[in-house]
Amino acid sequence: MSLTKYGYSTIGVMSIIAFVFLIAGLYFNNMPLKVLLIAIAVALVIFTLNFFRDPDRTAPVTESGVISPADGKIIVIKEVFETEYLKENCIQISVFMSPLNVHVNRIPVDGVVTYLKYHPGKFIAAFEDKASTENERFYTGITKSSGEKVLYSQISGFVARRIVNELKEGDSVKTGEKFGMIKFGSRVDVFMPVGSKVNVKLGDVVTAGETILAEFVK
Repeated sequence: MSLTKYGYSTIGVMSIIAFVFLIAGLYFNNMPLKVLLIAIAVALVIFTLNFFRDPDRTAPVTESGVISPADGKIIVIKEVFETEYLKENCIQISVFMSPLNVHVNRIPVDGVVTYLKYHPGKFIAAFEDKASTENERFYTGITKSSGEKVLYSQISGFVARRIVNELKEGDSVKTGEKFGMIKFGSRVDVFMPVGSKVNVKLGDVVTAGETILAEFVK
């Protein structure tokens, strides 16, 4: 199982904590306490390695498709006026990531990064609608060679406390490339032009870098 580079520091810290629990468990003679401490150590290691897993993905070949940037469940599909970057009516599709999902994020369309903006904020549960505008979040805008623009927002949740985004304005990006992650439960909102053909429905489980959320319609 491959692990994402974005998690190396956290894996190191959690491994140290797990080691302390393990040593403490081996030290105590009280059997119930010994079993509990060793179980905590094992659970910490399993959870951390599972959270930072980074499976291989193959992006579909598509000229007009917008690929999901995150693993998780579709919790919002609606038309909104996007005020951050596109400043027009858009279709918003939101993906909620539980702590059990893969959290590595991937580029949704080929193009050039034309907008990056970080906003500090609250840590409301990510499945709540107001998390889109009130939580800590990081916006990324991509312009395709054909001129269409897509905006997506990495949003921290109740548990999440760190957004990783290694992109820079002017970067040329390819669909399915890894660019960052949100650590420990979160959400991603994707905004695209009104009139785009939506290929998913509420409750669908989607896969980053593989599921086509929608398609541009000329």
